[in-house]
Amino acid sequence: MSMPAHSFSELHTIPFYECNVNNRISIPMLINILILASEHQNENLGLDQTYLIDHYGVGWVVTSYSIHITHLPRKDSVVKMTTRGTSYNRYFAFREFWLHDQAGNELVKVESIWVLMNEQTRKITPIDETIIAPYQSEKVKRVPRLARPERIEATDDVSAKEYQVRWSDIDFNGHVNNSRYPEWMLDSLPMDFLNQHEPTNIDIRFENEVKYGNRVTSSVLVDSSDNAKIKTVHEIKSNDVLSASATIVWKDIKAKGND
Repeated sequence: MSMPAHSFSELHTIPFYECNVNNRISIPMLINILILASEHQNENLGLDQTYLIDHYGVGWVVTSYSIHITHLPRKDSVVKMTTRGTSYNRYFAFREFWLHDQAGNELVKVESIWVLMNEQTRKITPIDETIIAPYQSEKVKRVPRLARPERIEATDDVSAKEYQVRWSDIDFNGHVNNSRYPEWMLDSLPMDFLNQHEPTNIDIRFENEVKYGNRVTSSVLVDSSDNAKIKTVHEIKSNDVLSASATIVWKDIKAKGND
């Protein structure tokens, strides 16, 4: 019987600057702190991004997240972040994340799919067994399929905003930081809506990288046909090429009992 995947946990106190106007952790910051936990696991195993680039010429790139939110933690709360590289096949690695409160209640569960990308060619490369071995991930024929975000049709009634990619949007790898995409997506929604709603489910997929100086358009379609469960469909495009897409399901946090 194979060993279970090596999991890594650490505690994190949520400071005010990771929070939104409702004093709860923002979605971009939620993604950032979970990625921080996985990067700490990578370092712990001697396989951080710098080492991978220097020794193998590759780096991990996320292609999709499925984020299930029970409760977004508040400012100053202490949370336990846990992650593991659960399984992999020749090209894809499946990584899970959890956020728990101090009583052990699950606040957030994230499933994600990752690939190894050659830093020079920007092409996906097969996963090297020596890179994946320390994670004790299960080798599988097929990694789990995450839900694909819906797409916006040309006939849909959308609103859109345009952004210029700034130097501060860029990661050490020369491409836009992944947390910027949900930031642009959420920013396309009205402030009143964001003040009164909280995501319960986010399916986000990254298609094409955006570089410094590019202009991007963030489009959103709001589907409120089901009052109890408002849904928004998002697309980020650069030069008419799809960079990222997402479907977000929301709950009304101003309704009684949801705060």
